[in-house]
Amino acid sequence: MKRIKYFFSLLLFLIMAIGVVFAQDKKDEAKEPYAFTDVKVIPTTSVKNQNRSSTCWSFSGMAFLESELLRMGKPAVDLSPMFVVRNIYAMKADRYVRFNGTNNFGPGGSFFDVLEAIKRFGIVPMDVYQGLSYGEESHVHGEVDAVTKAFVDAIVKNPNRKLSTAWKKAFDGILDAYFGSLPQNFTYNGKTYTPELFAKQLGINPDDYVVITSFSHHPFYQKFVLELPDNWIHGEAYNVPLSDFDRIIESAIDNGYPVAWASDVSDKGFSWSKGVAIVPDFDDKENAGSDKERWTQLSNREKEKTLYSFEKPVKEMVITQEIRQLAFDNYQTTDDHGMVLVGKATDQLGNTFYKVKNSWGADGKYNGYFYASRAFVLYKSTNIMVHKKAVPVDLAKKLGI
Repeated sequence: MKRIKYFFSLLLFLIMAIGVVFAQDKKDEAKEPYAFTDVKVIPTTSVKNQNRSSTCWSFSGMAFLESELLRMGKPAVDLSPMFVVRNIYAMKADRYVRFNGTNNFGPGGSFFDVLEAIKRFGIVPMDVYQGLSYGEESHVHGEVDAVTKAFVDAIVKNPNRKLSTAWKKAFDGILDAYFGSLPQNFTYNGKTYTPELFAKQLGINPDDYVVITSFSHHPFYQKFVLELPDNWIHGEAYNVPLSDFDRIIESAIDNGYPVAWASDVSDKGFSWSKGVAIVPDFDDKENAGSDKERWTQLSNREKEKTLYSFEKPVKEMVITQEIRQLAFDNYQTTDDHGMVLVGKATDQLGNTFYKVKNSWGADGKYNGYFYASRAFVLYKSTNIMVHKKAVPVDLAKKLGI
């Protein structure tokens, strides 16, 4: 009988010990830096590097289309961001002059630019047009940006009191000097193409893609000109409530569609070195751990030091339409960077994150990728671009897509 009691006592002790170890492991796990498990990954091409240029909009647009081609079962191809950039610079200059210098002219752009450039000029492979005719191995645009801006400003001043017939040719000469002359024909895989024919052969139709946003200062389920400085082309985005915006992204990724993502990575919640983007909840006591009473007494600066250390998963804000709108209205969210959402992942606590393909080279913690929380994407997105078929059927019908 004593042996039986001893056995059960030992068994009870072992169960309790295992429980303590398991609980400690869970506690330690929560303290670990972010650890992500991919649950959905969309095929991509290699990570490119925009280097010292403000052309993320073109790099992300091309990366998005490269993933689209893979989704459609086409062979992998690296498309030329600089072919788009070169053509868009000329279009910007024309509009800047026509608006007497009041329209935006700068190196930034949007997904609208990518669609318009393809529609007008087609596409070429990266090997055909690298846009590096100025003695650099990678993109360094400080000089060309300064020179082109000075040129169009001089034209707008109209020193002859009448615009000459030469200014557009002169501007094209600057672009050709830096980026190279635009190819009229080229050979790819043994066949000769024009840029327009190559886009058609790839099966890329700009009309198949839509830009979507979510802001309450315009009616929902209608289009409006997105009021962002880099939207110099005055492109119209479909406007949907935040819940539908969220649903479009989720549905797209779940069904294998990449999402071109315009966002603001100047926020404190973004850390390239840590490979993560989050929106911590300052007021949630769960972020204090066991010291909840002291947490309420800390200053915002002290809380920031803890929450933005990225040393462990934290409780994030619940993003509402109002919170998102306020950040946009106050210039806390602007058109800062273009990227591509190419998958979903979970952290060690089961929170949803999106896998993001960047254009800063294949370095960083995740070799050119990082993970943005669902809250960050809902909070800091200015707009997204997706294939029409990625939009849920009921929403597409409501939007007239």
